[in-house]
Amino acid sequence: MPYSFRLPDIGEGVAEGEILKWMVKEGDKISEDQPLVEVMTDKVNVQIPSPKSGKVSKILAKEGEMAKVGQVIVVIDDEGGRPASQEATGENEPGSPASSATQVQITEAAVPAGEVLATPATRRMAREMGVDLTEVTGTGPRGRITEEDLSAAAKAGPQKAASALAAKEERVPLRGIRKIIAERMAKSSTTAAHVTHVDEADMTELLLLREAFKGSAEKRGVKLTFLPFIIRGIIPALKAFPYVNASLEESGNVVLKRYYNMGIAVDTEQGLIVAVVRDVDKKDIFDLAKEIEGLAGRARAGQLGLEEVHGSTFTITNVGAIGGLFATPIINYPEVAILGTHKIAKRPVVRNGKVEVRDMIYLSLTFDHRIIDGAYAARFMNKIVQTLQDPKKLLAEIL
Repeated sequence: MPYSFRLPDIGEGVAEGEILKWMVKEGDKISEDQPLVEVMTDKVNVQIPSPKSGKVSKILAKEGEMAKVGQVIVVIDDEGGRPASQEATGENEPGSPASSATQVQITEAAVPAGEVLATPATRRMAREMGVDLTEVTGTGPRGRITEEDLSAAAKAGPQKAASALAAKEERVPLRGIRKIIAERMAKSSTTAAHVTHVDEADMTELLLLREAFKGSAEKRGVKLTFLPFIIRGIIPALKAFPYVNASLEESGNVVLKRYYNMGIAVDTEQGLIVAVVRDVDKKDIFDLAKEIEGLAGRARAGQLGLEEVHGSTFTITNVGAIGGLFATPIINYPEVAILGTHKIAKRPVVRNGKVEVRDMIYLSLTFDHRIIDGAYAARFMNKIVQTLQDPKKLLAEIL
């Protein structure tokens, strides 16, 4: 029988995804779990496998199009099944919304050279605005003219002035990962009450510990950075201050999470991706180092799985390798706090009444003031600093 495959829920709060690439074409035979389609969502490229074996009967969402969660994007036929058109139109799905069935059948025909690709609504708007569609550059899929393109053209003024400016400007469509980052950052900044608390920690002893463990790490084939130590140093603070490891539901309930999944911000050519290391309190520094290295590699290659990009309870963004003094990161929605770790540098500090040169780091905690008060955040940071600076406490954590 024909099987209508709907775009699954592939991330927290994600309502749609961009179809980047089909791994199959209509008429292909496909086996269960075979890569089916690549979708952009939640700041990653996700490969979705086929849920069953059969023949690809009809592809209903083209590359470059946005598909909503729950929308039928492809129909797969078993041998001897009914024609795919019946399943795709929803005739054999009592209770299916007619609007959804109609929506998934919308396709764009091939556009002859010289003709304009625009929806009827866009054409009507162009007539009302007095905009010549042949003089508008479309930024939508396959060059389709969008409402935003019309607005930009109308604001540009006379065509001569627009042409003169066009020679000095470059318009880059906000899409893919960059678009998702923009949407999520805007949602976070307009939802949470952002406050940033900055502290510093003496990393001199931690550097010595790292040097002591580098040999063991190399024997295991692991590159040991500072991040696993910092993660282990954060865990006691998260356990002692549960409101930092939490989220706020729209219903008004604060969800205190007794598990610890660390979001790690990874800088890639496509944009910032938050990969998730699960149950960090149950892993030693070698396990963490190996997992972080693997996640970062897959993130840069666009090969992260669904379970690797959502479900974090607290996030770290490490910009120390790039430079700068410190920054005020934006909270990774729907979490309530994020920690920025910065460059480790030698600075003069006073120790026991004397000035010493120590390896220091700035730590910046951005938190949601709706949930966390300043004093609570300060005590949380004090706990982190105490653990990172005390070799005995840190050693007990990393082993």
